[in-house]
Amino acid sequence: MTTPVNPAGAVNPASDAVGRPTPVTNATQLQKPSGMPVHKYRGYEAVDIADRTWPDNRITVAPRWLSTDLRDGNQALIDPMSPARKREMFDLLVRMGYKEIEVGFPSSGETDFAFVRSIIEEGAIPEDVTISVLTQAREELIERTVESLVGARRATVHLYNATAPTFRRVVFRGSKEQVKQIAVDGTRLVMEYAEKILGPETVFGYQYSPEIFTDTELDFALEVCEAVCDVWQPEEGREIILNLPATVERSTPSTHADRFEWMSRNLSRREFVCLSVHPHNDRGTAVAAAELAIMAGADRIEGCLFGQGERTGNVDLVTLGMNLFSQGVDPQIDFSQIDEIRRTSEYCNQMEIHPRHPYAGDLVYTAFSGSHQDAIKKGFDAMEKDAAAQGKSVDEIEWAVPYLPIDPKDVGRSYEAVIRVNSQSGKGGIAYVLKNDHKLDLPRRMQIEFSRIIQAKTDAEGGEVTPTQIWSTFQDEYLPNGENAWGRIQLRSGQTTTDTDGTDTLTVEATVDGADTVLTGSGNGPISAFFEALQAIGIDARLLDYTEHTMSEGASAQAASYIECAIDGKVLWGIGIDANTTRASLKAVVSAVNRASR
Repeated sequence: MTTPVNPAGAVNPASDAVGRPTPVTNATQLQKPSGMPVHKYRGYEAVDIADRTWPDNRITVAPRWLSTDLRDGNQALIDPMSPARKREMFDLLVRMGYKEIEVGFPSSGETDFAFVRSIIEEGAIPEDVTISVLTQAREELIERTVESLVGARRATVHLYNATAPTFRRVVFRGSKEQVKQIAVDGTRLVMEYAEKILGPETVFGYQYSPEIFTDTELDFALEVCEAVCDVWQPEEGREIILNLPATVERSTPSTHADRFEWMSRNLSRREFVCLSVHPHNDRGTAVAAAELAIMAGADRIEGCLFGQGERTGNVDLVTLGMNLFSQGVDPQIDFSQIDEIRRTSEYCNQMEIHPRHPYAGDLVYTAFSGSHQDAIKKGFDAMEKDAAAQGKSVDEIEWAVPYLPIDPKDVGRSYEAVIRVNSQSGKGGIAYVLKNDHKLDLPRRMQIEFSRIIQAKTDAEGGEVTPTQIWSTFQDEYLPNGENAWGRIQLRSGQTTTDTDGTDTLTVEATVDGADTVLTGSGNGPISAFFEALQAIGIDARLLDYTEHTMSEGASAQAASYIECAIDGKVLWGIGIDANTTRASLKAVVSAVNRASR
């Protein structure tokens, strides 16, 4: 007798009376040290905020948004945007509804400076849109930055300096007081140059970022922000934007939220402060960090479309906005043409969007799994029934389709790609394609029969079967009439008369085995009469199931008839499509008969 082993291969000496291994209850027994140099890294510091309130909060309204695609996103590109691509991105952001857009780093070079001037001088900035420009805290850079804004209606200068201990020690080699003074002096210079250079036509604002906030001691980050506020003097009608960036994402989203709740509680002039969150995605949790920060008191989110940005990117504004939409909260940004947004972003950034990217990827509304496809098909059917019962359209009732968090149509996607078929697919997906594309609502047993045919095709050929290929296979298998006629019988016409006792007599003109033939039979209906007529040419057929439906509305609507028959010992389905329901049912019988002899 062999000793039972657990799935990881470790010997498990315990077993029950019949030799089955006893389940391992301590999962750590399955793990071994990785051998990686974990000693080089330290954990994040928790925030002392025992009475935190953010876990009980919900996001019920959209935050303020700032897109930094043209600055933070652009600087991270292998090939930074040309002026034409920058303008394309700016115009897209405006169309989508962003009211705050960081348009560049004007003091970094002539390209960014010229772009800022161009959108101002060409009148490309709507009156309700505020542009923002970034600068370091050096006088000559601040002056050049403010110069770029001459003539703008609404503009913000965004000044930053790093405040984290590693930067103070390694990069600046300065004390806390010296680092704080950089922020204070920079703020004062921004104010002086704005007053000197900008005219009264410009509504001017200010934003300060203690860069690497997530690695900065909280009390020191607060101290620097308070010192900056002392210079700017925020008050009613004179807000200050304090942006607290996760320049490198270092902690869990919950700890990030704790830091924001702590800052929001302790800022002395909180009512005049717009508290802004700027997450990066180094830990892969930027979206969660942004959402939890809003729950913890932040007012505004900075990020990029599709998470563009340095290293793993800035927080993804598309995912954030669509997350709100999917919960019934208006994001106040228009994502209704998601493919146009994606194509423009790919053109401007020269980078492709991943096919699994939330809400926008090619495959995110697509199901290959058979069980998923079946649930989706049933969900669409239920939506139609629920809407009809309420006397409403499907768009007027609550969305409730399994595996689809939103209606793909709401972001400009069609239903054509919702279900795609490969070797993992089942009857539900194939049935959905036929119903969605061709208005054929196959009975369940017929779905099973046809899915086996498609399964054999995918097993033999591999890869995906497109809707066009599914339809072609279906026609070849079930529709013997038409240009590519096949099988023993080709139906030309049929006529039924009913006797006074209710007996139907059917006369059918057909081509049978290549010869023109007239078949006649009687029964308690056209199908029964046709079965009797088939007996004359040696075909033994018996009806097992029958169903039909119209394929559209109106006088010219066609009907689809589905017939399950036992034919010479084989059980097969047939389908007929015709404007006349009797002819449709006769064609369905012919479909099954021809398949039996194929």
